[in-house]
Amino acid sequence: MAKRPVKVTITYCAECGYEPQTLELANALMRKFLYDLSAVELIPWHDGSFDVSVGGQLVHSMMREGGFPENETIIKAVEERLAAA
Repeated sequence: MAKRPVKVTITYCAECGYEPQTLELANALMRKFLYDLSAVELIPWHDGSFDVSVGGQLVHSMMREGGFPENETIIKAVEERLAAA
């Protein structure tokens, strides 16, 4: 049975200049998962945010965890979501 593709949403603070981290994470996800992602949605925001949701579930919040996530942390969250599908 084929895996059900998962959507990753990255909400980042555009006024803070978080585009490089956002694009680096999006690139890592697209290279790793190819057809296993239904979408990588990038949402420019404000207030110092950098939140990542996998399949609608928040897996990293800069306000909650502090800092940017390691790419491997988000990749693991996507792998777990794909395994559960």
